[in-house]
Amino acid sequence: MDAKDIVIQKADETHVKYAEEICRLIYESAKQRNTGIAKREPSYIASKMTGGKAVIALDGERLVGFSYIESWSHGDFVATSGLIVNPEYRRLGVAARIKEKTFQLARERFPFAKIFSITTSLPVMKLNTRMGYKPVTLNELTQDDEFWQGCQGCVNYDVLQRNNRRVCLCYGMLYDPATEQTQKKPSRLAPYVMAVKNAFNKVFRIKK
Repeated sequence: MDAKDIVIQKADETHVKYAEEICRLIYESAKQRNTGIAKREPSYIASKMTGGKAVIALDGERLVGFSYIESWSHGDFVATSGLIVNPEYRRLGVAARIKEKTFQLARERFPFAKIFSITTSLPVMKLNTRMGYKPVTLNELTQDDEFWQGCQGCVNYDVLQRNNRRVCLCYGMLYDPATEQTQKKPSRLAPYVMAVKNAFNKVFRIKK
């Protein structure tokens, strides 16, 4: 198989036919990780597709991978979730491409929201870091009870509860668009620094 043939795109109503297969892959992936969570219903996956909140990867008509976004705390926080890749297509860089596409979708749909991820996967942490996520304690993420109720099926849920949702065996990572804008905003002193630099170069005839 050739990774170049894999198309990664925003999912829509034409992809609802893959919902059951996606649920199966998500469940099997959770079993392999021994987390005991991540079971999803086809109707829920379908709603993400029809709502423009999912990304799907296809090799022709064959399902390769999937991911979706969820919003919490009235849209202040967004999570990218359910990232799965068909085992036959692993080690081709597909997960990274899906992750990046889902991140782009989250930024488009919720440009001012903080995007977060909780994971135990080192590859996912590396991907998140590359996209600008920073490690945080879990209490810096959404405090929406509905989100945390989704952890109840996890074998480590008691750890989360004992630590008042601050720390668990999962790692929290957060992308804050406000921080990015602050970093990109030029300093107020920039014009003066440039003027001094130009004057210095002119006096000493330093070539640029």
